[in-house]
Amino acid sequence: MGIYLGSVGAEEWFGGIEGEGADHDEDEGGWGRVASALNEELGRRGLPAYESVPEEAEFVRGSGLAFEEKLVPPMDGFLRLCEAHLTREETETLCGWTVLVPLSLDEDIWLDVEAGYTDSTLVAGAPRVLALAERLAAVVELPPETPQMCDNLDLTMWFLDGEAKELAASRPGPWADDLDTAFYVALFLRAAQHSIRRGCPIVYT
Repeated sequence: MGIYLGSVGAEEWFGGIEGEGADHDEDEGGWGRVASALNEELGRRGLPAYESVPEEAEFVRGSGLAFEEKLVPPMDGFLRLCEAHLTREETETLCGWTVLVPLSLDEDIWLDVEAGYTDSTLVAGAPRVLALAERLAAVVELPPETPQMCDNLDLTMWFLDGEAKELAASRPGPWADDLDTAFYVALFLRAAQHSIRRGCPIVYT
């Protein structure tokens, strides 16, 4: 149990849209109502629909074709870091979204659609989230050894199972002073990178 961040393939993303996995809905893991509402809003803003979502790939550890991480550590230190280096609006863009998509959006998009744990859906563009996460990664001096691919809790295990602690002992720095904070910096950084690289949505489950 717990809250996860995970990538979504085409079948799940378009589930519930007539003609595209219409036997699915949000209660069964489909995100069709969100996909439909997002495309409607994009059209209203004169932007192209988001339709090029890749199918879910067969799991291969280290392949970078899937993203799944669990939100385990407390976020207090991370939110203090955001408060010190980002505006309130930037903080909401970085970590307040419900759905992350690989689109260049000038501003976040609110949709009056239930999704996951929320009554409405906040859609953020991965390029904006990436830029903000990169700023925080520079502040905490996130080490290059931080896992790049996050197919199956790679970040979660690296930070919680001792490898990060071992590296911190020999590589002191801001990141090593608060590993919980460094975890969330890495989490949102890697989520945005994955969304852009694969062209897929990332959601809370």
